Amino acid sequence: MKITSLDEVEKTRLQMEGAVDVWKQIPISKDDGSPTFSVRVFTIGQNGCTPFHAHPFEHLNYVIEGRGVLVTEGKEEEIEKGHFALVLPDEKHRYKNTGEKPLILICAVPKEHE
Repeated sequence: MKITSLDEVEKTRLQMEGAVDVWKQIPISKDDGSPTFSVRVFTIGQNGCTPFHAHPFEHLNYVIEGRGVLVTEGKEEEIEKGHFALVLPDEKHRYKNTGEKPLILICAVPKEHE
């Protein structure tokens, strides 16, 4: 078993082309013995965004703070605190902060892809 607080988890800047003011934390991963998922938390600063990208696995997301949009090819959906989002495998996507506070997302992915 592992119990941790997000305040105790190292926060690193996301180093991907196209990422603007994005920070990543990994409170639970395969390194903790998780058999299926890694749980990451992304903090996107005001006017920040993740890169427009795709990968062969799903994302399961929950917005814990802020407002923004989830952009896919040809579609832009508003998201805010309390919303869940599913990004399917190979679906090109990006998160953008459109609010005045940080946009903070929980993101679960298969542990092999963390």
